[in-house]
Amino acid sequence: MKKYIWIVLIALIAVGCSSVSKTYDDPFSYCAAVGTLDAPDARYSGEAVPDTVISGYLQAAGLTGSMEPLDVLRQTTTWRCMDGNVLVCNYGANLPCNAQANTDSTPTQAMMDYCAQNPGADFIPMSVSGRETIYNWSCDGEAALAGEQIDQPDAAGYLSRIWYTLGSNP
Repeated sequence: MKKYIWIVLIALIAVGCSSVSKTYDDPFSYCAAVGTLDAPDARYSGEAVPDTVISGYLQAAGLTGSMEPLDVLRQTTTWRCMDGNVLVCNYGANLPCNAQANTDSTPTQAMMDYCAQNPGADFIPMSVSGRETIYNWSCDGEAALAGEQIDQPDAAGYLSRIWYTLGSNP
């Protein structure tokens, strides 16, 4: 009887360990398995930014004719998983892929200072308002004012306009 219990216990441990240590080298099967994560974890064993993710980004962003070298795209592109799908973003001058969207409509001290120096300005530059903001900011006299909402956070809190869903299969 004791031998049987040990065999069952070892089998249960082996099954448990194999499911924990399962790795994926394809981002699509990985995301389908893990659901939602902000960045790949130890279960992803593939290339950091595979060609399928880069080509998916170029297609989704309408940039299939891009002459950007593949090695540059590989360095500036990131991906994550949401609801079992691969989402991709390419860093740019005003594209904070790794930042959560700022939904606060309260002006910062930097915005108030900008408006004090530029009363009535039609816009506050993103270098002042922050690239994560979801609002167009302007100056109403010397007061910073949140204007039109230009983006909204996705379910994970990132700027939805800069992340492209590639889906669960390439």
